[in-house]
Amino acid sequence: MNNQIKLISVLASMPFLVGCIAIDLETDFVSDLTVHNQIIDQSSDGFPEIDPLLLTDEMKQFVDEHVRSRDMDSNKVNTLQEIMFEEEYLNIQYQGLGTGTALKVFESQIGNCLSVMGLYVSLARYVGLDANFQTVANQPSWDMQGDLLVLSQHINATGSLGGRLRYVVDFTPEIALQQMTSRSISDRQARALYFNNLGVEALIAEDLGQALVYFKNALWLDQDLSIGWNNIGTTYNRSGNSELAEYSYKMAFSLDRSNATAINNLARFYDSQGDRARGNEYRRAIERFNNQNPYFHYAQGNLAFVDNNYNQARISFHRAVRLKEDEPEFHLALANIYQLIGDDDTALSFTRSAEELLSNDEIYRPSDQKVRFIDPDTILRSSSPRLSIYPRGSPRFEPR
Repeated sequence: MNNQIKLISVLASMPFLVGCIAIDLETDFVSDLTVHNQIIDQSSDGFPEIDPLLLTDEMKQFVDEHVRSRDMDSNKVNTLQEIMFEEEYLNIQYQGLGTGTALKVFESQIGNCLSVMGLYVSLARYVGLDANFQTVANQPSWDMQGDLLVLSQHINATGSLGGRLRYVVDFTPEIALQQMTSRSISDRQARALYFNNLGVEALIAEDLGQALVYFKNALWLDQDLSIGWNNIGTTYNRSGNSELAEYSYKMAFSLDRSNATAINNLARFYDSQGDRARGNEYRRAIERFNNQNPYFHYAQGNLAFVDNNYNQARISFHRAVRLKEDEPEFHLALANIYQLIGDDDTALSFTRSAEELLSNDEIYRPSDQKVRFIDPDTILRSSSPRLSIYPRGSPRFEPR
């Protein structure tokens, strides 16, 4: 086993805010149909027996006991939230690597965002609601799993309530929804993410053969799934297939020019192949990318803060604010720093600016509710968990 840490994507992709900034890097990649077909070598879904959205009669009966067909759609949305998340009902809890079907979540009462939103979407459709998945680019979340660094992205559920009113159901309602870049996805794409996650979990368990099977199925379902290409590249790299690893990483980047995970992994790949010049070229591209990314500077500030280097933390947080003035967490971080160094007036100023940002938008305000009703005039675009893989030592976001 290669002892270097690799970066993965679980319904996730990279340590950078996805889709915001393209990485300034030209590669020599040209898609090769022969190699492509060697990777995606199946002609049908490899798991037709698995339906992540299937509801059993028991699940339908449970919903029928609590949701009345004559209820208004908004009441149905709220009732579903209650029976899924309140203590007296299912009381479903979050588990990052808990990818499962709607049935598994219903029975175990745990799951990650993709799985839990799958249950919500299934139940919502059963009671006659419009319900779909959406992916969301938000601040990255990191977790160490052995020698793999796992980065999780976010997905939630959304639907129309008629007219211009929509609802969003989110496992983490305190997230500032209007700060996200959201994108509605089809059930087929959500299914691809399901198998991508299973592949990551198999990779974490060091079952490379099963990981390949899952990733191949994910890519058969969605050949444009950049994180899937990154993850299968890591699997090939760990299996000793350098040709397919390099091709997969490059395919991942060609599909998403902001996929820093793939570039990080390529830099480490070229180092391992003895091509230091190319590895350094890719690292420099990541450094340029990081300098444009406010969340990178915010993460660097947090690292400096942990080391009690308050001056460097202050510098990094100010850089984050200059790049993204409307992120209240950056203002709160600066307020904390200035309070620690004894500058109470500046601390108060940043506290007030953070409070103003938090109070200006109902969507942004933290809440213990998992449902938000949204007027499209006040919210951004659309958004739960995906996984992605990285090598230790590469320029990247660090976990907070």
